[in-house]
Amino acid sequence: MSLMLSVIVPMHNVGELLEPFLASLLAQQEQRLEVIIVNDGATDGSAEIAHSYAARYAHIQVIDQVNAGVSVARNRGLAAARGKYVAFPDADDLLSPAMYATLIEQAEKHQLDVMQCNGERYFEHNGELLPIIPPQRLASTDVISGPRWFERALNSRKFIHVVWLAIYRLDFIKQHRLYFEPGLHHQDIPWTTEVMFNAKRVKYLSTPLYRQRVHGQSISNRRRTGAANVDYQRHYMKIIEMLVALNQRYADRIAIRPAFHWQITREALGICHSVRREPELAAQQQIVREFYQRGMDVIMTANARGMKQGWHVLLWRHRLKQWRREDAGYSQAA
Repeated sequence: MSLMLSVIVPMHNVGELLEPFLASLLAQQEQRLEVIIVNDGATDGSAEIAHSYAARYAHIQVIDQVNAGVSVARNRGLAAARGKYVAFPDADDLLSPAMYATLIEQAEKHQLDVMQCNGERYFEHNGELLPIIPPQRLASTDVISGPRWFERALNSRKFIHVVWLAIYRLDFIKQHRLYFEPGLHHQDIPWTTEVMFNAKRVKYLSTPLYRQRVHGQSISNRRRTGAANVDYQRHYMKIIEMLVALNQRYADRIAIRPAFHWQITREALGICHSVRREPELAAQQQIVREFYQRGMDVIMTANARGMKQGWHVLLWRHRLKQWRREDAGYSQAA
């Protein structure tokens, strides 16, 4: 029986959510898979649980590493992967039993580089369940190129850059050296962008086969203020710089569509909103200062597409200038 899929699972302190996730993996209809859990320095007992499953199930292995972040963990998993395809689910989520069987069947039938499905968000505080991508905003596709799919997805205005809704052909990843940026929060954004810039055959299924559990402990939902928020926004500035570089690097290979510029400005506007929500004045001023020092204001303006986004850019540039003047006045007074 040939090995079809390597499921790469970065894991750090997921606690009681790990066993339900592993149960959903063991319940997969697709049995031609291996599970590679990369223990990223867990200290809450998760590692012991993972090793106990590896001892009981031959197709599960655990790689232990000192805490180095999700990117390093995924790259370690890729180095060990032996399947034709790879997947990157999060260890605190849940999978439909049909998820990987459905994605592999489509990938094999159509010889795909990437096969993606939809998912749903489960909000633990109130039990609400919502589609990640509303089906009316982004319908299932036939086989199309990565840039065409990515343009369509971004134009839905509901697409999110996550790696866990898809499977990827391992040879395709290795051929294009599509590895994750170490130490970068939300590295999914530049990674999925470059994947789609290179993909020749992609297909999307609007059926939700993945359940993201939204809870207070998840890294992406953690509220940050003060110095922690300043550091977090630096990651987004780095992502913006990476997206600009990707558009420039691939301009001679693919048509750089308006949506690819639009996403750069969207990320920059996200930083602007973080300034507005930041309760600490010193942190607010530091983010604005670095926003200008790194030329984010120029990048945001140059990449804006459409009247609505253009208006938002003008509004935020006005607000940022006010904050900048207040910062300069405060510095002189001090």
